[in-house]
Amino acid sequence: MCTSSQSYALFEDYAWTAHWNILRLRDDPAFNEVVLQVETAITAGVMPERIYQGSSGSYFVKNAEGKILGVFKPKDEEPYGRLNPKWTKWMHKLCCPCCFGRACLIPNQGYLSEAGASLVDRKLYLNIVPKTRVVRLVAETFNYARIDRQKAKLKRRIKEHYPSAHFNRMSLPLKTGSFQLFVEGYKDADFWLRRFEQEPLTTTLANSFQLQFERLVVLDYIIRNTDRGNDNWLIRYVRPTGDAKTAANGGGLGVKPTNVPAQTPQKLADEQTLVGEDNLDTNKSETKSQKQDSERVTSEEEANFGTASAHKPSTSQPGDVSSKGTIVIAAIDNGLAFPFKHPDSWRAYPYHWAWLPQAKVPFSEETKNHVLPLLSDMNYVEEICTELFYLFQQDKGFDKRLFERQMSVMRGQILNLTQALKDGKSPVQLVQMPAVVVERSRGQNSRFFSFTQRFQNKSPFFSWC
Repeated sequence: MCTSSQSYALFEDYAWTAHWNILRLRDDPAFNEVVLQVETAITAGVMPERIYQGSSGSYFVKNAEGKILGVFKPKDEEPYGRLNPKWTKWMHKLCCPCCFGRACLIPNQGYLSEAGASLVDRKLYLNIVPKTRVVRLVAETFNYARIDRQKAKLKRRIKEHYPSAHFNRMSLPLKTGSFQLFVEGYKDADFWLRRFEQEPLTTTLANSFQLQFERLVVLDYIIRNTDRGNDNWLIRYVRPTGDAKTAANGGGLGVKPTNVPAQTPQKLADEQTLVGEDNLDTNKSETKSQKQDSERVTSEEEANFGTASAHKPSTSQPGDVSSKGTIVIAAIDNGLAFPFKHPDSWRAYPYHWAWLPQAKVPFSEETKNHVLPLLSDMNYVEEICTELFYLFQQDKGFDKRLFERQMSVMRGQILNLTQALKDGKSPVQLVQMPAVVVERSRGQNSRFFSFTQRFQNKSPFFSWC
C-alpha cells in the first residue's frame, strides 16, 4: 500500500507525463486517450509488465482493469542502451566487440524508428503497422539505475519528515520511448507459414495474404528494415466456416493474386446473407458466431492500425471480412530501420521474407495502383521526409547531417521501388537491384533543391546474414 509521500509522487509523475503527452498527441485524441488510461493505471498501481522475449527492455502497458493496451519501449533500454536489462547484448559486446551494433544505424534511436515506420505506414495508407507514437512514461517496474532509485527513496523520506519541502521531481525520471498499440489474436508469421504448408489457404485468402505481403515488402524496403525475420511480423488468421471451406481447392500460399473487383462492405454483407441462406439450420449459429468475430476483428483493426479515411488510393482493404475467413498482417518490431547508409561492413541484413514463395510473385496491379501515384510524386515524398524530420528532431542527440543521409537512403529505396513496380518485377527481383542513394542539395543562390543519384559500390563481407 502506498504511503502519502508515495501517492503524492505518483500523482506528480502522472501530472508531468500527462502534460507532456497531451501536448505531443493533441493531433490524435483517440491515441491520447489510450495513453491516459495507461498513466491512470500506473497511478493506481497497475504497473507495466516486462516482456522477457527479445533483446531489449520492452513492456506491456495496461489499463486499470489489467487489460494490455500497448507495448512501450524506452529509449535507454534499447538493445544497445545503457539501461538494457537483458544480458544478451552485454555478452555480445564483451565477447564479439568487432560485430557489436549495426554500423549503418544511428545508435539508440530505435524508438524513433518504430514511430517513423508507423508514420510511413500512415502516409502510404498501408495499414499494416499498429499505430505507434513517442510518449513519456514513468513506472517502478522500468529499469532504472540504482542511483536514481536511491534519489527517489531519499526524496520520499525527506517529504515524510518535512512536508513543506519541494523538489522539481519527487520520483523516478521520465522515460521517453515508443508506444505501440497492442493487437490481439496474432501469432508469429513463422507459426502460420509452417501451418499453411500443411493446410493451404483458400484462393480468396491466398490472394488477400499476397496483397498484404506486398504491402509489408513496400514498407520494409522503403525504411530499409535491417531486422525483418519471420518472428517479428504477425498474422491473424480466422478460418473459413460453412461452405466456404470447400473453396480450398486450388488454394495455397503461392497463388498469384487475380485482379478481382474491389468488394465494398455492402457486397460483403450480401455475400454473408447468401451463404447463410444456403447453409443448413445446424450451421446458422456457427456462421453467426463467425460473422460476429470477424466484425470484431475489423473494428479492432481500424482502431489499432489507424485505418485511413475514404480518400486513400486503394479501392479494397486487405483482410476483407466474410464467412470465407480473414487473414491480417501486422508489422511490428520496426526499431532497426532508417539507416544512414546501406550495409557495407560485416553483414548485409537481408529481408528474410525474400525467401518466401510470395516474394517470387510479381507485384499485383492493386499494389501498383495503390503505391505508384504516391511515390511517383516527388513533392509527396518530400512531405514524408519533412514529417520524419519533425519526428526525429525531438531526440536530444539529433544530427541534421545524419538525418539527411537517412533520407538519402530512403529516397534511393523509393526510386528502386517505383522502377520495380513499373517494370512488373517481383519482391525478390526488387531486393536484387543495386543499392542507390539520392542526395538532396541546394545552391547558394537557388530556392530549389536538386537531387543527385549515386550507387553504392562497397558490399558487406557476408551477404547471407
